[in-house]
Amino acid sequence: MTSSNSLPAPVVAIIGGGPAGLMAAEVLAKGGARVDLYDAMPSLGRKFLMAGKGGMNITHAEPFDIFLTRYGTRRPDIEPLLRDFPPDKLREWVHGLGIDTFVGTSSRVFPADIKAAPLLRAWLHRLRESGVHFHVRHRWCGWNDTGALRFATPEVEHTVNADAVVLALGGGSWPQLGSDGAWVPLLSQRDIPIAPLRPANCGFDVEWSPYFRKHFVGEPLKSVAAAFGDVRRQGECVVTEQGIEGGLIYAHSAALRDEIERTGHATLHLDLLPDWSLQRVQIEVSHPRGSRSLSSHLQSRLGLKGVKANLLREILSAGQMHDPVLLAHTIKDLPLLLISARPLSEAISTAGGITFAALDEKMMLKNLPGVFCAGEMLDWEAPTGGYLLSACFASGFAAGKGVLDWLRQSGQMQGDS
Repeated sequence: MTSSNSLPAPVVAIIGGGPAGLMAAEVLAKGGARVDLYDAMPSLGRKFLMAGKGGMNITHAEPFDIFLTRYGTRRPDIEPLLRDFPPDKLREWVHGLGIDTFVGTSSRVFPADIKAAPLLRAWLHRLRESGVHFHVRHRWCGWNDTGALRFATPEVEHTVNADAVVLALGGGSWPQLGSDGAWVPLLSQRDIPIAPLRPANCGFDVEWSPYFRKHFVGEPLKSVAAAFGDVRRQGECVVTEQGIEGGLIYAHSAALRDEIERTGHATLHLDLLPDWSLQRVQIEVSHPRGSRSLSSHLQSRLGLKGVKANLLREILSAGQMHDPVLLAHTIKDLPLLLISARPLSEAISTAGGITFAALDEKMMLKNLPGVFCAGEMLDWEAPTGGYLLSACFASGFAAGKGVLDWLRQSGQMQGDS
């Protein structure tokens, strides 16, 4: 807390009730600020809850140096934030809410009950106890002529004056949960550099045949490997009406998206039997099948059936299917042509946003003193697996600290935390 009560507590407005905004609120409340948090939705943390619907993956327990590589070209910008609030510190913070964590077989870190709701409830309770005021159904509309924040509510539009502002408005994915990118024009007209919002961790369109689309939409492709460029990963994905999506695809999505933007298409290479050598596959394919059909042969000798077997028929003609050498090579290296990324509104997360060059070391906008930014609205991306949430928490932590430092340096707050 501040070392003197001679100054009134500064008022900080936080806009956005996701992990980044809530973390900034916690840091600021502990630091002695009066915190008002605004969100357009009827309740807080909606995307956080949705992300945890299938299991709340908080962070990742792999070695930190490897962890940092997951942020690609934005590592230099994200690394300082993560060093100040690393995965181990995030786990300690979760434990401080009275919630245990465990490390899964893939080194992903989960709450003990794998649910997001108990964590969010405990966190919101602690924030209320610390004096944070929540204002839901408040959609931010920018600033008025005097610099006050404008908010639209179901009843009326009103203005709010604050000593500092933290923007944590999310990206443009899952707009139904509040991250709709509506902040972009509000900041663009203030000359804030913003990289275009693009889909990240997204699915891709494939021109399936009518037969394949009719019979295999929703079918999972399990125990396959996917390679693009020099990167190869093993896992699973799922066939959709438009194409393909899932964790294995998301792991490659940034590179695939960029290639499609450059050339108009991208070819993902699938290994349908990643635990088999090409030589073994070719021996089994070439084994005499007698009177059995090719389908029966593939199933009995290689275990290929259903969606995997028919995926081969999407690539090879009937005649090519009977060429054992070509068939074996296609099983091990099936070229899947991707023609476009799915829309941003369907993506798990967002690439693009406010450039880091627009921010100073405190996460404050250089063109708007007193306005700080955090979370997915910044120009970075990462794969699923706890990396997205880790950086959102860390950026909120950094923004909260940055606000406190700025308030002290500008004479609006005294003392140190």
